[in-house]
Amino acid sequence: MSTYESVNFYDPAIWGPVLLVGVLFASLLLANVIKTKVPFFRRQLIPNSVMGGIILLIISTVLFYTKGTYLFNLPLFSQTGRGNSILEVLTYHCLGIGFVAMTLRPSESKVTKKRSGEVLSSGALTVSGYLLQAVFGIGITLIAAKIITGMAPGSGILLAFGYGQGTGQALNIGKNFDATLGGGAFANMGLSIAAMGFLVASIFGVANYNHLIRKGKLKVADDSFDVKMSEVMGENEVPNNESVDKLSVQIAFVLIAYGIAYFIMFALGKVAGGMIGTVYGFNFLFGVLSAVIVKAFINLFKKIGWLKKDYLNVYLLNRISGFAFDLMIVAGICAIQIDLITNFIGTILILAAVGAVVTFVYVRFVCNKVFPEYSYSQFFAFFGMLTGTASTGMMLLRAADPDLRTPASENLVYQNFPAIIMGFPMLLLATNITKNAADPKTALMILLICAAYFLLLQLVIFRSCIFKKKK
Repeated sequence: MSTYESVNFYDPAIWGPVLLVGVLFASLLLANVIKTKVPFFRRQLIPNSVMGGIILLIISTVLFYTKGTYLFNLPLFSQTGRGNSILEVLTYHCLGIGFVAMTLRPSESKVTKKRSGEVLSSGALTVSGYLLQAVFGIGITLIAAKIITGMAPGSGILLAFGYGQGTGQALNIGKNFDATLGGGAFANMGLSIAAMGFLVASIFGVANYNHLIRKGKLKVADDSFDVKMSEVMGENEVPNNESVDKLSVQIAFVLIAYGIAYFIMFALGKVAGGMIGTVYGFNFLFGVLSAVIVKAFINLFKKIGWLKKDYLNVYLLNRISGFAFDLMIVAGICAIQIDLITNFIGTILILAAVGAVVTFVYVRFVCNKVFPEYSYSQFFAFFGMLTGTASTGMMLLRAADPDLRTPASENLVYQNFPAIIMGFPMLLLATNITKNAADPKTALMILLICAAYFLLLQLVIFRSCIFKKKK
């Protein structure tokens, strides 16, 4: 016998999530107004999503210390008082959706031997950045754990996920720490490190950008970027006036690919045992793989004549990924609960400062040596990504290379494929260190493994210098 449960549209539970998302985007608009009207913020290139998240974080923190509850835990947004959990869910899914949309973008660039080598080096640079951040991060928390009660010796690996992979992954790995140790301190620690990473990308990136302009090595970029009509509407693409909206088609492909990613994770989760949390924590990685599968089927159907038109549009997919990353960043930052990380503030600041310096120096050195033809563009793209997200890297790249004439933008996207393969051991290391979160010996062992793997990847990055062909 079927049952029917009536829905009352005046129920606050129906409106709470909608109002929550509305406030998130209102903060983006407010941040945009501030950046437009205040010259100081305009010069800093701080993303609107970061500024909007910080505005809401300040409001939420003040509310907590005056009224005893965080902003999004109010009944207006959540009848159960768990609005911050909704923010975490948004952060998690937006990470995967953003990467799927980026990977689905069609590319007409021909892959030459030289370009393949540059993409491989870019992937190795990305993973090396993670490893370097992990080495210094774990080293710091190994020392901090001897001084601060409750500090996990290996939690410094959050520097690699907060800086290297952004808000979504920092939250995922932090939650794995919390699952072992209890509480929510390390999820918030990961979110805090990720938030600082965005500020580092903006402040360090802009400072270096202005320095290069003063030296005459870069030109001042125009704030506005023209969109070519060919990007909005390709020659063989489906027209905008079809019965199904063109944007709806792009969203359909993105969600189909993300759905495939879920079933891959579901299947792996059945055999993963204790690693099931880590498997689902890498939703963005499986999203990239599923997007590649979807693109392969689309190309196959075009080749055999089942599809006559191009259905994937670069411009609209960029807009979808931008939407997802903006929502991810603002939700991730304002989800931070300050009271849970009060004891760790000093350690977080040290991690942020050390991570900024070592990432800056290492990426600058590699780009000068390995990408001499476009070292500045490559540096800005990868420094921005290794302290924020791919969108942060793209933001800094557009300042240095407004017309995207260098291969740096393509390197930023296609490095995902070699980085997935080379970065897979990080998944295993993250699982091990979170399952043994309180064990300093495990943390030290993983630090040494990360250091050894980092040195090994330098052979890949500098292979042309090390293994020069004899004349």
